[in-house]
Parts: sequence; C-alpha cells; structure tokens
Amino acid sequence: MSTVAIIPARGGSKRIPRKNIRPFLGRPMLSYAVDAAFSSGVFDHVAVSTDDQEIADTARKLGAEIFRLRPAELSDDHTGTFAVAQKEAEFIESQGIRCDHVCVIYATVPLISPDDIRGSFEEMQRQGKSHAYPLCSYPFPIWRSCLIRNGSPEPIWPENMPRRSQDLPEAFHDAGQFYWHERSALLTGSPAFNGPETLAWIIPRSRVVDIDTQEDWDQAELICRAFRHD
Repeated sequence: MSTVAIIPARGGSKRIPRKNIRPFLGRPMLSYAVDAAFSSGVFDHVAVSTDDQEIADTARKLGAEIFRLRPAELSDDHTGTFAVAQKEAEFIESQGIRCDHVCVIYATVPLISPDDIRGSFEEMQRQGKSHAYPLCSYPFPIWRSCLIRNGSPEPIWPENMPRRSQDLPEAFHDAGQFYWHERSALLTGSPAFNGPETLAWIIPRSRVVDIDTQEDWDQAELICRAFRHD
C-alpha cells in the first residue's frame, strides 16, 4: 500500500504575490506543509504540484518530489483542488506508483500538525471511510447569524433569535488544511465528498488560519509566534 501527499502550489497567487514560497517567520511558506507531511511518518511520497519552476526548485530543496510541472489547464483560477488531485494522482500512477491513499495538503498551512495528518489517516482506515478532513467549530452559533440590509440586521433564522446560544447545536466548518482520499474514491469520484463516507476530524480553532490577504498573513505570524513562545 502506498500513501502519497500532493501539495498544490501554483505560482500565480494574486492577493499575496508568490505567497507559497514567500518567507514566513524566516522559512518559505511551503516548508511548513512539506515538513508536516514528512514528520507525520505516513507517506511513501511527498510531492508538490506546481506550474512554477522557482516553486519546484524550492520544493526539491525541501526534499519533496516534483513529478512534472503542472499543465496550464490545471493551473488557472477556476480549477478546483479535487480536480488537480485527481489528475496529478493519475499522472503519478502512470509513473508506476500506485496511489492507494492520497492526502492533499494546502501549501499555506503554517499551523498544520503532523499528528492531525497521521491521526486522521489512522482513524479513517479504522472506520473504513473513503475521505477525511479536519473541521473546527464556529466561535458563535451560526443559527443566530444575520444579513445586513439597508444598514440594518436581518436574521436569517428569526425563530432562533430568542433562543439561548447554549441551546443551539454546535456547527463546524472546513479547516482548510488537508484532505484524505482513498484511491477509488479519488480517481472515480466527485468533489462532493461530504457525507457518511467521510471522517470529520476535529481540531481546535486556535490552529486554523486562512491566509488570503496581507492582514491574514500578519495575523498568522502573530499566532505562530505565540505557539513558539509556549
């Protein structure tokens, strides 16, 4: 059985130019994903999928494999991560490496934990699931959320406004760090992998950052410094 990590890292980031290899606390951002993959101890291959030669060179220096430079049709702003994983896994298999389990790891995840990668994989196998990915809870019940119309709040679910927050169910969202896929579910499946065949792996909100803007970047550095201090 072969497990493969695929780390998508395009060169064309628009809001934060070159963010996949930009220095984050003194290291290329990509290094956190690569190091976590290796530290998890579960992968036979750690590959970076990129269309950019500089990113490819950086990935190789970090110890990752580059099976090819990603073709243009998989590198535009509209191609989803699941489609990239499918096509890259198909190409890797064409090189004689069977992808029994694939973990897609995002490139901008400085707070990713190797324990979560390994733990979710082991639990996914134990339960016989086809997919797994980390989620974290919302800090406040989404059932009392509002829209703003003409400058005024408009409850989405007015019937929940009188209810106490502790009486409403806890809701969760995708932590945006990694996704496990069993081979047949990835190569013949669709991106709609939520449901009974998917393991929900819960992680704390303190280790979840979404880095799309410079403000996100600055906040992520502050959080990471705090973790290092601890």
